[in-house]
Amino acid sequence: MEYKDGFVSKVQRKLVRSLSESADPLTVSALQISTSPKSPRSPKSYSKHGSSRASPSKGSPRGSPRKYDRRQHSPRDGRPKKGGCGGKGTWGGLLDTEDNYFIDPNDPNYDSTEEYERPSAKKSAGDLDEFKKKATIIVEEYFATDDVLSAANELRELRKPNYNYYFVKRLISIAMDRHDKEKEMAAVLLSALYADAIDPPQVYRGFIKLVESADDLIVDIPDTVDVLALFIARAVVDDILPPAFLKKQMAALPKESKGIEVLKRAEKGYLEAPLHAEIIERRWGGSKNKTVEDVKVRINDLLIEYVVSGDKKEAFRCTNDLKVPFFHHEIVKRAVTMAMERRQAEGRLLGLLKEASEEGLINASQITKGFGRIIDTVDDLSLDIPNARGILHSLISKAASEGWLCASSLKSLSSEPEKRLLEDTDTKLFKMKAQSIIQEYFLSGDILEVSGCLESEKKSSLNEVNAIFVKRLITLAMDRKNREKEMASVLLSSLFLPADDVVNGFVMLIESADDTALDNPVVVEDLAMFLARAVVDEVLAPQHLEEIGSQFLGAESIGSKVLQMAKSLLNARLSGERILRCWGGGGGSSRPGWAVEDVKDKIGRLLEEYESGGDVREARRCIKELGMPFFHHEIVKKALVSVIEKKNERLWGLLKECSDSGHITMNQMMKGFGRVEESLDDLALDVPDAKKQFIHYVEKAKTEGWLDSSFWFSKLDNARENGSCQ
Repeated sequence: MEYKDGFVSKVQRKLVRSLSESADPLTVSALQISTSPKSPRSPKSYSKHGSSRASPSKGSPRGSPRKYDRRQHSPRDGRPKKGGCGGKGTWGGLLDTEDNYFIDPNDPNYDSTEEYERPSAKKSAGDLDEFKKKATIIVEEYFATDDVLSAANELRELRKPNYNYYFVKRLISIAMDRHDKEKEMAAVLLSALYADAIDPPQVYRGFIKLVESADDLIVDIPDTVDVLALFIARAVVDDILPPAFLKKQMAALPKESKGIEVLKRAEKGYLEAPLHAEIIERRWGGSKNKTVEDVKVRINDLLIEYVVSGDKKEAFRCTNDLKVPFFHHEIVKRAVTMAMERRQAEGRLLGLLKEASEEGLINASQITKGFGRIIDTVDDLSLDIPNARGILHSLISKAASEGWLCASSLKSLSSEPEKRLLEDTDTKLFKMKAQSIIQEYFLSGDILEVSGCLESEKKSSLNEVNAIFVKRLITLAMDRKNREKEMASVLLSSLFLPADDVVNGFVMLIESADDTALDNPVVVEDLAMFLARAVVDEVLAPQHLEEIGSQFLGAESIGSKVLQMAKSLLNARLSGERILRCWGGGGGSSRPGWAVEDVKDKIGRLLEEYESGGDVREARRCIKELGMPFFHHEIVKKALVSVIEKKNERLWGLLKECSDSGHITMNQMMKGFGRVEESLDDLALDVPDAKKQFIHYVEKAKTEGWLDSSFWFSKLDNARENGSCQ
């Protein structure tokens, strides 16, 4: 077909039109398509001589892609023919896609896998919404089943790896509003999915999103700062988040953002604390809520089983399953003690420790610490094992000769530990009695029996009876479960011991914390919680913390760290309620503690009952049974408001009785009066002389000695000057 003088015959024109109309655009895929990268289509085609052949406007065949090309058509383009992909008989760059190519799910040739092959392609909002719904379902099912493998498989089946950051965010944000069990499960799942089902950059991005949304999360989750900080610290400890994350995000976030508070709390409150890894891992229960006592029992069981079977692989597997590398010194201590008691098993047990050391299962530091603990207790062992000192010396020599123990780093076996002071017979005898009293109390819960026993001991000539008892009580409780910890705190608040004796008891506890840490790796956290609980229970006043801290100078001392953590707990939002329920509340009963509204209702009813002719003793008993001494200011407030409204001073007598007996402290009295003072304007609407009565009762309480003389002094003077109290 030839073109002569630019003339096209009618026959030729009909033939071209029929061919273009009969062409099926869907058959293009069967042709050879150019794969040249990013070839822009030229709006005009030029001959090799540079002259234009035809205009693509009205004369363009119907269905041509140029018909929908909305770009400006300049008269000269300068680009090669067909974008460099031309050639006679080819489609060239005509079908090449550009960066702004959009994948249409309604297209007949749509392939879902193309979205993963082209990460630069735009994702529809519907895909993310669908992923969010499915991610939430996976998280909820995981919390119900605790099946890590199933959760991982379901996440992979979504085939949306670029959205996995949202799964990280959703998992943690849901867990933040749940109990410790779900928080621990979330941390375990993240650690299991890291670098397997979820790529590290997605985990990193998920935490960025969480920190950025801290201001929104805190609306529904009041303790967002503390909980999210702990999740970040846990991620750093679990090696799924680099420590540099904190500094980078601090620089990226606005200064007034809650995210900054979260990062600072994670860094200063958790990651810089002593023994922070152990504390963080055990904060939500960790390792299926194992306690120190549980771990000791399992260590003892695995050693007994090994002595019988001799299966080292099984012993090593059980050791790994414990997941407490910081507590391996307990394995060393128990294995060596068992070898001293069962001489026939000595070779097998030492062989286990030797191979565990050679394979790196138990490091040199833990082995040295384990032997050091036995040296400290060798005198006690001598009571049950004749010549315990000589046997231990032999075992140390054997281990050192085999190269898995550095004997030079151990204390001298021949010398007595310097830290152990000579104690008189009375002190030793009382310690034995105190231990027996406390153990019986943990079984019976009889506070009156304990009080009677202590009173009889105080008649002896022994000094520091109360301080020694406080130390022994908390030491035994720290090595037990939450029930005993709660019972210890309840007993401490019920005995009404002098504050100085309690202070001395805590000082003795902190002084021996290094030794206690060998058996209880989280001793700093436990002591801080007991100390904060003592303040909440009004056993100690806040200024007593400074008195304790003054005896432990240096930021790195254990005493300073305990004080810092206790103050942090007390300064947190709603600290009173949280600390009171830290071990379950209710003195170890199944009751998790009263709800605040229930307490208010009970206080109202007990005051009404007393006002109508009740007994003072019964009222005090009811107040004590509430078990919320930090909330006694509510009793003061309700009683004082009732006295002002009804002008009936019967309830005033109850407040005086509670103050004289120590059931309501001066601190709670001041809080209660302060709350009434704040509500005087509202109260004056119903009782016109409310302010005048309030001043009268303030002065009366000061005179009777159960309200501080400086209470609201300046405010009341201002009220008198302004004439508002007339």
